[in-house]
Amino acid sequence: MKSEINGSVKAPASKSMMIRAVAAAALAEGGSRIRNPSLCEDGLAAIACARVLGANVEVQEDCVSAEGGIKAKEGVLDCGESGLCMRMFAPIAAAADGNFTLTGRGSLLKRQVGMMQQPLEALGAKCSTNNGMPPVKVRGQIRGGEIEIDGSQSSQFLTGLLMALPLCKEDSLMRVKNLKSRPYVKMTLELLEKFGVRIKANGQLGEFAITGGQHFKPTDYEVEGDWSGAAFLLVAGAIAGKVEVRGLRNDSLQGDKEIVEALKKAGAKVKMAGRGIAVETAQLSSFEFDATDCPDLFPPLAVLACNCKGTSRIRGVERLKGKESDRGTALVSELGKLGAKIEVKGNEMLVAGTKLKGGVQVDPHNDHRIAMACAVAALMCEGEVKIGNAECVSKSYPEFFRDLEGLKVR
Repeated sequence: MKSEINGSVKAPASKSMMIRAVAAAALAEGGSRIRNPSLCEDGLAAIACARVLGANVEVQEDCVSAEGGIKAKEGVLDCGESGLCMRMFAPIAAAADGNFTLTGRGSLLKRQVGMMQQPLEALGAKCSTNNGMPPVKVRGQIRGGEIEIDGSQSSQFLTGLLMALPLCKEDSLMRVKNLKSRPYVKMTLELLEKFGVRIKANGQLGEFAITGGQHFKPTDYEVEGDWSGAAFLLVAGAIAGKVEVRGLRNDSLQGDKEIVEALKKAGAKVKMAGRGIAVETAQLSSFEFDATDCPDLFPPLAVLACNCKGTSRIRGVERLKGKESDRGTALVSELGKLGAKIEVKGNEMLVAGTKLKGGVQVDPHNDHRIAMACAVAALMCEGEVKIGNAECVSKSYPEFFRDLEGLKVR
């Protein structure tokens, strides 16, 4: 139902960096501390996987401590519904001299992981999938070498290889074609450097030279704020009042930081300050935006576009099918129930600005980002909006509804 927001809130911790940090800490011989941890479902799945591999991980109130070292020779890694955990921990498990199965639940069991089999086998491991989908069985030990991978579906497997190949005895040369989501690869390289691992990459991230026999060093690491989750709060400010989101790095490598450019294009008032950003509503106009390298921005961008005068164009729809839901279809369906006018043409999503009515129940398709998009859209709806299975936001941002409610003007 129509609401005004005005307030300040701390950004959630980045689940993407949390998962990477947990893996790196598990590979470091010795004690590491992860501060400002994301204890969302995906973050907890990463911790569970690290424990199966042999790391001693303890969750405390304000940090996660890990005594690293892969000691296990076999086990089942339950990745929950985290695609990053599945595609990242498979190469890491293959670097161990053991026999591991990676599985999960829900939509993860329908997501493509077949791209991992050939490269892992070329490196010396045995790998099998269920017709290209989980569970994944790997038997190591990969030895390093020269490989080529396809990065058109996801960069998550590449992240796993970048973590695993430095552990191999041999040096490696990895070529990547059709790479999408370059910002996430840069995030991985930045984290690896903090844990003492050096990788040489060319400017386009199409080739990686990796020295074998490296060691992860124990590190005190702080997880930065999550631009992906914060994007929903920033859009809320742009359409329904004003908001300040604290704890975001202005120099972050996260691709979803591009939400700032989209908000400016739409005409919102945006002010960057220190480790935060303030957004205030204004006369909003249609915009064009390429979300190919930041597909998680599609849901908040679609909501922003609904509240802009004219028709907005968002490119990169082809990246949406391999997510927790087919997000293009889900956005058309669920925001459409609220009165949105959205259509997909080829690789573009066209969103015509219109008044949203609400008065219905929406189904987020068990997708955390669809649920958050519907909640933000509801701020501008004439009638009440009910969100089924709203708890699915726990996958990335368990405090989302608490934070959004706290911003509403009473």
